[in-house]
Amino acid sequence: MLSWSPLANFFWDLHCKIYFLLVGICSALKLTVPSHTIHGIEGQPLHLTVDYNFNTTASEIQIIWLFERSQSNPKYLLGSVNQTVVPDLEYQHKFTLVPPNASLMINPLRISDEGNYIVKVNVRGNGTIAASQKVRVAVDVPVTKPVVYTEPASGVVEYVGNITLKCTVERGTRVVYQWMKNGKPLHASPTYTFSSNNATLLIVPVVKEDVGNYSCLVSNPVSAMESEIIAPTIYYGPYGVRVKSDKGLNIGAVFTVDMGEVILLDCSADSNPPNTYSWVQKADNATQVIQHGPHLEVVSDKVAQKTIDYVCRAFNNATGKRDETHFTVVVTSVGLEKLAQKGKSLSSLAVITGISLFLILAMAFLFIWKRYQPHKVIRQKLQSRYRNK
Repeated sequence: MLSWSPLANFFWDLHCKIYFLLVGICSALKLTVPSHTIHGIEGQPLHLTVDYNFNTTASEIQIIWLFERSQSNPKYLLGSVNQTVVPDLEYQHKFTLVPPNASLMINPLRISDEGNYIVKVNVRGNGTIAASQKVRVAVDVPVTKPVVYTEPASGVVEYVGNITLKCTVERGTRVVYQWMKNGKPLHASPTYTFSSNNATLLIVPVVKEDVGNYSCLVSNPVSAMESEIIAPTIYYGPYGVRVKSDKGLNIGAVFTVDMGEVILLDCSADSNPPNTYSWVQKADNATQVIQHGPHLEVVSDKVAQKTIDYVCRAFNNATGKRDETHFTVVVTSVGLEKLAQKGKSLSSLAVITGISLFLILAMAFLFIWKRYQPHKVIRQKLQSRYRNK
């Protein structure tokens, strides 16, 4: 039974006293439910909570539950007077009422139990007061994990083909569909079109920007599930053909390499499927395909300041499109100058090394001479004394 706050009781008592002075009677019954629409899960129990409060002396309390479907008359389920419960024999094992609590337990809940439940409470004291509430019960089946299918499954070419993504769910009621791309919701646009229930996504026409991870999120009031990620195959490109080198100076479309060095050039472009590449050399107003594949090795000859023009061509077999980029390789004599400077450095080092060795040998000779010279003087003196005798 619901208890009112002291302040609410005070105002209600005041209201009743004023009403009693004017009319001669005061009776009230307040009946509340948490929500007028409740979603339940099929096969699970559902508890319809009801609270009531009255401000009078009661000799009898009667609780009645009715059920009505659309365009049908209410049907009696069960009722009670004080502590005695009188069920409809057809539903006595399905519905539970524990008076004086007016809440109703439905177990188990079935799809056929969807409809309006009406609770009425009568309180008899000095007179009889009554109140009723209606609760809408919606029965839902949890959604299963959705599956996404792509048409066509083999892939499409950008600006030529269209893609249809279909989301299917095996079980679930009142299913709501939401399409996701790279984890973010998709909304209608000139490219994206949805079916009336959002279960189908149509991409017309397909472009490179449509490449990504798609998924379908399904939900209803009691559950939610997301499909596995699917990445439709979209053929596009080539875009942004570019050439890079492993060495040398690169300024725009000009590569500088030292004479005698080998430079490795790499050609790439954004494309699906990967491109095929061909290298073209331009000389004397003529062009010649010199190699196929993404890599080209250029061996610079010994002619200084030589300029060679090249073209890298990228071709996508699926889209039938091609693109190319032009660049120039300039061979310089910087390498010979470096070599000469290196030789000069080596010559200076040799001179310094020779001088150092000479000084070391001279000092060693001087040291030995000084050490040997005293012994020679003493020997000469001894020989002179021996002769004088």
